Amino acid sequence: MFLKQYIQEIWSAVKSLLKGMRRTLYYFTHHKEIITEQYPDNRDTVVYPERFRGEVVMPHNESNEHRCTGCTACELACPNGTIKVVTKFEITPDGKKKKAIDKLVYHLELCTMCNLCIEACPSDAIKMAQTFEHSVYDRSQLTKVLNNPGSKIMEGVE
Repeated sequence: MFLKQYIQEIWSAVKSLLKGMRRTLYYFTHHKEIITEQYPDNRDTVVYPERFRGEVVMPHNESNEHRCTGCTACELACPNGTIKVVTKFEITPDGKKKKAIDKLVYHLELCTMCNLCIEACPSDAIKMAQTFEHSVYDRSQLTKVLNNPGSKIMEGVE
């Protein structure tokens, strides 16, 4: 009984090995049908899906203006505190105080790329970029300030 089971297990292992070698030989002779992306050799030709989720970015125009009003909707929507909006009050030309962002701090190391902050933003100030290479040696490099230094809100955005 023991010898029969032992031989069956050996036969099963040999059969499995031959199946794998057959598949390997097939891909070796039909290399045009390989589905695997040859990363990083294809960085220039890689095509991302339309709904790809990379890191969060804040676009600025040529005048260094952004659309963020400092409403903190993105901060409240984030399930794990990835975004922190630091606000300040500026005095407008007519003498009123207006809330503006001082810094929009983004902790990439905490981000789950869930897109909830993007959906919550009423002014479409933040977007998901098409980047995915975030390997660094120092974790502090994954904490980013999204707004450019000296940037201000666009005219007409409330």
